[in-house]
Amino acid sequence: ELNARPSRLGFGCMRFPTTPEGKIDEPLAVSMLDAAYRAGVNYFDTAYIYPGSEVALGEIFEKNQIREQAYIATKLPHYLIKKYEDLDKLFGEELKRLRTDYVDCYLMHMLTDTDTWNRLKSLGIEDI
Repeated sequence: ELNARPSRLGFGCMRFPTTPEGKIDEPLAVSMLDAAYRAGVNYFDTAYIYPGSEVALGEIFEKNQIREQAYIATKLPHYLIKKYEDLDKLFGEELKRLRTDYVDCYLMHMLTDTDTWNRLKSLGIEDI
């Protein structure tokens, strides 16, 4: 059962270990996630642009049937948003990668200035 709150310490999935071929070393990543989970970590942070991270996290959670026991945070890549429809398209792609139908926290990735926020507002981000 999912705790009422995310753990104080989260697991960042930006840099999973990789094989010499540059792919995520899934057995090692599984071992790391399992150790963190057994130690009480239930908050996992990933992003659309972390190479292979959303896919690996989704596969690992599905294989180990722990999605319902963990919080997932991922991030909107606002720099890829050119029109309103891109919002749903990218979010849908993230859900597919993560093999889930929801995320617990959806963050703006690298939102560093008001011009970007105003551009997103003009595309209708506040309406979703």
